[in-house]
Amino acid sequence: MELAHHTSSPKGFCVILVTASSEEEATTIGRTLVERKLAACANVLPGIRSIFRWKGKVTEEKEVLLLVKSRIESFDEIEKAVKGLHSYEVPEVIAIDVVKGSSDYLNWMIESTSK
Repeated sequence: MELAHHTSSPKGFCVILVTASSEEEATTIGRTLVERKLAACANVLPGIRSIFRWKGKVTEEKEVLLLVKSRIESFDEIEKAVKGLHSYEVPEVIAIDVVKGSSDYLNWMIESTSK
């Protein structure tokens, strides 16, 4: 991937949402992704409350949100790593395209995820 020269249409970057049962689990997943250069950054946001349907019942749980900044080309590897480290039967692993971004930040992401 080439360095980002401007902030319009930064193709190939994403933010991946992963919910976890605890700060420890989210931190382990985030650290692993960054250490493997699959992600440039992972933010652990504790204290979220999730309401969802699971096995036919509406459920409400305290969770931790992990925001993973990465390249879309790494999604499959990230999904595999998350599933291997996660305690949930069906963990959330959802990518959202980055529409715009600071060229300095995007360049840092490229450098941080280059193997």
